[in-house]
Amino acid sequence: MAEADLRAAIAARAVALGFDAIGIARARLPESVRDNLRAHLAAGHHGTMGWMEDRAAQRADPASLWPEAVSVISLGLSYAPDGDPLATLSRPDRGNISVYARNRDYHDIIKGRLKHLAQFIAARGEGVKVFVDTAPVMEKPLAAAAGLGWQGKHTNLVSRRHGSWLLLGEIMTTLALPPDPPHPDRCGTCTACQSACPTDAFPAPYRLDARRCISYLTIEHKGPIPEEFRPAIGNRIYGCDDCLAACPWNKFAVAGREQKLAARDDLLAPRLADLAALDDAGFRALFTGSPIKRIGRARLARNVAIAIGNSADPALAPAAARLAADDDPVVAEAGRWAARRLAIGLAPARKPG
Repeated sequence: MAEADLRAAIAARAVALGFDAIGIARARLPESVRDNLRAHLAAGHHGTMGWMEDRAAQRADPASLWPEAVSVISLGLSYAPDGDPLATLSRPDRGNISVYARNRDYHDIIKGRLKHLAQFIAARGEGVKVFVDTAPVMEKPLAAAAGLGWQGKHTNLVSRRHGSWLLLGEIMTTLALPPDPPHPDRCGTCTACQSACPTDAFPAPYRLDARRCISYLTIEHKGPIPEEFRPAIGNRIYGCDDCLAACPWNKFAVAGREQKLAARDDLLAPRLADLAALDDAGFRALFTGSPIKRIGRARLARNVAIAIGNSADPALAPAAARLAADDDPVVAEAGRWAARRLAIGLAPARKPG
């Protein structure tokens, strides 16, 4: 089969498997990508995510991860929401969960489909490896190189068809496929994503300081969340979509068609009081199959306590007291902070001082 015909067959198979975007790049990244990664790490903008530094060489160069790889097939799955992704932010007695985490864990969904597509390629005698976020692979630069979109000023991928709502996965292969042209940057003079950030986590366009990012603070960060950021977190209990939702290119996106990513009713706007009452068993039962399960009950309870403290709702005082008495010291400290805020009627702030 000719290369062009094989590429078309792979693309058709990817669409049949449910992927919304596909592109192909060489298994190489330009030196500028490596320089940006080095600068990010040198500035400490990765926070406590030591795994980024531990395998930085492999992350910056696909060839060092798998020297035999010739091509990278980059695939995207749309999770564009049906409705306002930030609607829950105006309901202080509820918790706001990032759009991608309101149902099944996308890692499991994408990895299964990547394996099916990889088998299709391997049947032709070629080597293949699949990746979904958990390996040292720079997914967004590879997706940009493959023409799926460009890395916006919020550092996430932006697509002309899907806006900022694409989940990514890759197949590396020994198969030589004709690469797609990289997509030009179409952010222009727009700074909507940076202006939207509640914690000013962007020191410059295309630069993210994770230590100030609500997604990092509520998901990756394991200890107490610095008090300077707590009021701006509002009721965001898992992740933050503000910079994504602000992107003007979202006006071209249609709601994602993957039902396993469509918001569950009980995760669209869960009551903070109910979440505060969860024990370990209740946490596991509610979040089975969800990416939220990976952070554990204690970290979520810490986030819920902060949301309660920002609610200015005295009816949540018993929930704050419950968390203040938690066996986990980080949860208990956040609970005490929440109780103090409720006692003096403090509401959340827009930006940290």
